[in-house]
Amino acid sequence: MPEKTLSIDGSRGEGGGQILRSCLSLSLVTGRPFRIENIRARRPRPGLRRQHLAAVQAAALVGAAEVSGAFIGSGLLTFTPRTVRPGSYRFDIGSAGSTTLVLQTVLPALLTADGASELVLQGGTHNPFAPSFDFLQKIFLPLLGRQGPTLCVRLTAYGFYPAGGGLFTVSIQPASRLERLELVERGPLRELRAEALVARLPLSIAERELATVRQELSGMPLQTTARGVDSAGPGNVLHRGGERWDQGAVHRFRPEGQSRRTGGVRALPGSSRVSRLAGPGWPPSRRP
Repeated sequence: MPEKTLSIDGSRGEGGGQILRSCLSLSLVTGRPFRIENIRARRPRPGLRRQHLAAVQAAALVGAAEVSGAFIGSGLLTFTPRTVRPGSYRFDIGSAGSTTLVLQTVLPALLTADGASELVLQGGTHNPFAPSFDFLQKIFLPLLGRQGPTLCVRLTAYGFYPAGGGLFTVSIQPASRLERLELVERGPLRELRAEALVARLPLSIAERELATVRQELSGMPLQTTARGVDSAGPGNVLHRGGERWDQGAVHRFRPEGQSRRTGGVRALPGSSRVSRLAGPGWPPSRRP
């Protein structure tokens, strides 16, 4: 007997694109069809934009789904998955939209699929208000790997807004079932790092950003790196975070920020949050 279609109001809560991506992910995993209206109703330009449409199209391919309402500007979508099909896929956002958000849409279903998959994603790799490739590589995928699947990721090209042009590949060797992931204790701090990247911009911008970070986090065991990278267009990203030992494994936290081209740091979140994540006792009290 076919599953009953769920009705979702996309204007609830934040009213953005994440409710759509979550619906797509859960539909692929459970096989449950859904109908969503008022897509991105709380955004200045509501309805499907290019990166959201790319997520719908990716989910439809992986799930052999029947879809209606999949076009730019659409506020209503129905999605009926059939079966999860592992394999080789290429997903091109067609803009500087976030590739990592598209990956996170289809990844849950492929983690326990009946075969391996390789995904190539093209578009933005370092976007404001979205997980960056570095977060994916150093935090998100390693934690998923602790649940059983084997995940390998390789960056070929950086993609910054608005030019895009980024490219990376993810290989997924699924597990028969996902193990529990327990992160209940905070281990001791190993190190803190800050890395500033610039593409088609002066390296001095990255150096000024790191000088600001060093000033804000003075007294902490901070390692800094300024680096120029190749990209289709200009871009700049600042990563700040560190590593902890957590129950025999390394746990990384990496707050990130996008910076203005002038080199003024616009922290998302700020260095004060790095201090809080570092835990009690950091930074050490300063003697007069």
